[in-house]
Amino acid sequence: MQSTTNPKYPFLRRLLQLDQPVPPRTEAEVTAERDRNYRWNFAVNMTDVSFFWVGLSFISAATIVPLYISKLTDSALAIGLAAVIARGSWFLPQIFTANFVERLPRKKPMIVNVGFFAERLPMWVMVLSPVVAAWNPSLALLLFFVGYAWHGFGAGVVATSWQDLIARCFPVKRRGRFMGTSFFTGSLTGAAGAALSIYLLANLPFPNNFFFSFLIAAAAITISWFFLALTREPVEPVKAPPKSNRQFWRDLPQIVRQDDNYRRFLIARWMLALSGMGIGFVTVAALQRWAVADSTAGGYTAAFLIGQMVGNLSLGFFADRYGHKLSLEIGALTGFLAFALAWLAPDPGYYFLVFFLLGITEGAVIVSGMLVVMEFSAPEKRPTYAGLTNTSVGIISMIGPLIGAWLAIAGYNWLFAVSAVTSLLALLLLHWWVREPRFAGAVEQVEESRGERV
Repeated sequence: MQSTTNPKYPFLRRLLQLDQPVPPRTEAEVTAERDRNYRWNFAVNMTDVSFFWVGLSFISAATIVPLYISKLTDSALAIGLAAVIARGSWFLPQIFTANFVERLPRKKPMIVNVGFFAERLPMWVMVLSPVVAAWNPSLALLLFFVGYAWHGFGAGVVATSWQDLIARCFPVKRRGRFMGTSFFTGSLTGAAGAALSIYLLANLPFPNNFFFSFLIAAAAITISWFFLALTREPVEPVKAPPKSNRQFWRDLPQIVRQDDNYRRFLIARWMLALSGMGIGFVTVAALQRWAVADSTAGGYTAAFLIGQMVGNLSLGFFADRYGHKLSLEIGALTGFLAFALAWLAPDPGYYFLVFFLLGITEGAVIVSGMLVVMEFSAPEKRPTYAGLTNTSVGIISMIGPLIGAWLAIAGYNWLFAVSAVTSLLALLLLHWWVREPRFAGAVEQVEESRGERV
């Protein structure tokens, strides 16, 4: 990707605004601009996240997607593949873009200009899938997976830029409340979306019900892009010297070897990612065990989103005060309780609580799983740490559902029991093995140098 700075790629240079000069600026000037635009950036980015999550509620990876696939095929492998994409596609590409993103003085053009084609446009491909589902289920399945994978991996391509943009726009003591409030608002409106999805699934015949669900998802995620484009980025000059891709890859193992606490966090985070192997199968288990109505899946989505609302808002503010490691521990605990209950539940009514607890876990992972990584490194290395963490987590997240599919063939009880055990192991590792990075890492020194005591 480094070659994109070469003049023979003028279109990409214009797309990323590489030719626009970046005047030298002090840390104080960057901080002053960030603080001046704090309220504006909070508002437009919260609206972006809110609309994005409204859209995701209509293609919920935990409920709607498995249900839709089950209408097209009885293959557990297909459901497992969807879970692989949902759990890993956003994470996997990040390490491959990190070195390039670190050299970008402006992160916003990568997110807005490239992201439109990579992340937003493929949502409309998914809308085509239910159109052909009635007469060609195989083609419908193919169209769905093309759009779903394109969207997921495209989001991963711009993810390191987006995370760095958020870190630039919000100081460390306010990131949790921004992410928590944004995802809370998104989950709240998403819960209303889930109520509408219940109506669609219950009152419209297949595949019309899924056509309108996917159409609303595509429209909402496209609207979110317009608000994201309004972000006022505090542009910072590139400080680190250029590094070849070969040198970048050669330095990655050294980061893991030298930083003991970060290495331990990675292992615990991998275990937490592996524990999600059963999420994509909870709805299908309820359908097969108790033959619940399709509309019940919409109710499960609502329970999941309510759990996310609780987790996002409470754990976001909680993490600003006590750190993101403890927030992740709470998420691991609720994951353990959810899978244990899914394993032992005597009737489908208990699955509403299962999805509520899984929603809390998802809220903790989304908010703190992302933000805690930014506190292990200095600002100029954030894309590398984010890429290394998220790509490795993505690999585990993609392997997990495949293991889950294999265990589901043996029986859902096996799948949920193993998921519960791995959640418990993640909790123990995080609590006893990993130190809170806010008080032990590079971020403390950087924020103190700016006069921002953490």
